[in-house]
Amino acid sequence: MKKIILTAAVLFAFGFANAQSGAFKLGAHVGLPTGDIKDFSSVNLGADVAYTWSVAEGFDAGITTGYTSYLGKDGADAVGFIPVAATAQFTLTNNWFIGADLGYAIGASTDNDGGFLYQPKFGYQMEKTGVYVAYKGISKDGATVSSVNLGVSFKL
Repeated sequence: MKKIILTAAVLFAFGFANAQSGAFKLGAHVGLPTGDIKDFSSVNLGADVAYTWSVAEGFDAGITTGYTSYLGKDGADAVGFIPVAATAQFTLTNNWFIGADLGYAIGASTDNDGGFLYQPKFGYQMEKTGVYVAYKGISKDGATVSSVNLGVSFKL
């Protein structure tokens, strides 16, 4: 866990050092739970914060965090996570992109230790706004907490 936090801090500092080519993004997502959580959760809701910088033409990389919650159904408690991840986005053509987030999702609810986070994305990036479809997976203790999401982000 200490290695993940240290890596995130180094990436964050590197991002601010290259602020002239960077972008701060705020976003939100909503999704349908899949995998092991679908029987206990009705929807995935969350907010995202990211800082990215241009690594090469058409390729941005950075760090991301936020909060994501799988709301409980039938009396089940919500399951919340705080992701700490590296993020990357590659522009394919005409503003279409593919991307991915990889890192750790810190458990933010009772009896939730967190787990490995992965989130491939496909979307459309306009000048200040992006929309995407993603599959979010969090592997923990042999189970997968996952969802298919629709998200939006705004460059500030």
